[in-house]
Amino acid sequence: MSTKQVYLDNAASTPVDKRVLKEILPFFGEKYGNASSVHSSGREGMEAIQKAREKIAKAINAEPEEIIFTSSGTESNNLLIKGFARAGLEKEKHILTQKTEHDAVLHPIEELAKQGFETRVLEVDREGFFQMEEFEKEAGRAGLASIMHANNEIGTIYPIKKIGKICREKGTVFHTDAVQTVGKEKINVKKMKIDALSASAHKFYGPKGAGFLYLKEGIKIEGLMSGGGQERKLRPGTYNTQGIVGMGKALEIANKEMNNAKEKEKKMQKELAKRLMEIDDSWINGPKIGSKRLANNLSAGFEYVEGEAMLIKLDDYGIAASTGSACSSDSLKASHVLLGIGLRPRRAHGTLRFSLGKQNNIQDVKYVGEKMKKVVGELRNISPLKKGVIK
Repeated sequence: MSTKQVYLDNAASTPVDKRVLKEILPFFGEKYGNASSVHSSGREGMEAIQKAREKIAKAINAEPEEIIFTSSGTESNNLLIKGFARAGLEKEKHILTQKTEHDAVLHPIEELAKQGFETRVLEVDREGFFQMEEFEKEAGRAGLASIMHANNEIGTIYPIKKIGKICREKGTVFHTDAVQTVGKEKINVKKMKIDALSASAHKFYGPKGAGFLYLKEGIKIEGLMSGGGQERKLRPGTYNTQGIVGMGKALEIANKEMNNAKEKEKKMQKELAKRLMEIDDSWINGPKIGSKRLANNLSAGFEYVEGEAMLIKLDDYGIAASTGSACSSDSLKASHVLLGIGLRPRRAHGTLRFSLGKQNNIQDVKYVGEKMKKVVGELRNISPLKKGVIK
């Protein structure tokens, strides 16, 4: 096992920023009151929660009362999609989405389809984009459209402002899973005409177990749980004060440092792509580098080798990457995202996702490029998938 450690799985989770950690530590100790209690210790917690709500609202140009705290992006997606259906979405109206959404969007929609709701899932091209003309046509029949801001596996950034404009004109409620873009891309829910947005703190250097749902005033949903009156009765349960406080601080920092972080990640992304593409029979999934994709994302495939085998070898060199979404890491099935953009199962299984973060530097990506050449070469020498053996 190498003593050098290079973490390139930031799309799965990021390290907590030290400034965030400093902010939340008191809420594990001396500031431990239940934020729903009326005594001074409880009020102290609620004041901190409200300040975090204001920071988050400001970061995306929303109103504080439009922010609903949850435990994760997955919960936010489920709360919005199922909650909207429960609030009275007519079953004859479509729920509209596209093929490469996160499972936290696709699975709730599939559940609603089994209950009799009509759904429409748009096909995508090799870069992960659907036909906008088809979307506009279907949006006119949809009660709800859920389109992610950027894809978690291949980095495709969708034209959210244009999509929001179409939905607003058609009278369709527009939700976006922005788990991969909050804190990384500029988001203005008013200008982008977003009605609902999901996010998760641990994707932008905040703590795990904290997320939020932006819900535009006037959009009606029903909660999925019964209990107390927290979060407008839409998300009952004791407040995760330390998580919420950390999320507010993390997003405040991320938005201030966004431009510098993106420029740094773009340079690393370009360097890593150059080195990986020096390997024979390799390719990049999603949009071209430097175009409509996340600056921290690089999804690359390597013919004749298995992704899981590459990960094990890389781990020996202290390198952390992934074969796709961490939420599906226990599944041996090929990624639905990679299959959705037209890759054959064998090629999908030969893909790795490298996701950069602010703790990385150019030396890290050079090291990864060097070790990847070695890993792929070694595995191809022993692989039954190599040329002439299996087509």
